[in-house]
Formats: sequence, structure tokens, C-alpha cells
Amino acid sequence: MKEITWDEFLQVELRVGTVVEVSEFPEARKPAWKLQIDFGTEIGFRKSSAQITDLYDAEDLLGRQVVAVVNFPKKQIGPIMSECLVTGFYQEDGAVVLIMPERPVKNGAKLG
Repeated sequence: MKEITWDEFLQVELRVGTVVEVSEFPEARKPAWKLQIDFGTEIGFRKSSAQITDLYDAEDLLGRQVVAVVNFPKKQIGPIMSECLVTGFYQEDGAVVLIMPERPVKNGAKLG
């Protein structure tokens, strides 16, 4: 494992946002949801494609807070431009468990 410096870690903008819209993404190669996430007034709304359909239904995600990287370059994923990377941990079966705060925090709050 390569060590990084504190300054390098601080360059990664891990922010909390609330999922405000979830829609199906039939064009995705692997099953995924299209998410619209509210990161507060400083960052605004961002779109993301998330391969989290194994453990999360649309109803489970709507209104939930998630942690995402908001300063990666945008990435074209099929017909949508992904503007953030929702974070999670892979289980042995490949399913993703999302990283979420245990209590509500202000949208846009930064980890670190």
C-alpha cells in the first residue's frame, strides 16, 4: 500500500449530499441507478451513475445522505455525464455497501 501525505488526502473533496432523484439506467452495461444528489449551495446538484442495485432500491435511496468525491473530472457513462463518484465498500459477492453518515449533516459538509 502506497502512503500519501495529509496534503494529498485533503485534495480529495469527499462531501455529503442528499439523494433527491433516483431513476433507472437501462443503458448501463452493469445494473445501475442514475442519481441526482444535492450537495448544498456551494456545490449544488450533481449527477452520478451508481452500480448499487444489488442492495438498494430506488425507494431506499431517495432522501438518503451519501458520501461522494465531487472533484474528479466529469465522466461520460452512456448517455449521462457523471459529475461525482458515490463511495462504498465492495462485499465478497461484488455488491456495494454505501458510505453514509450515521446522523444527518449539512449537505456539502466535507470529510477531513
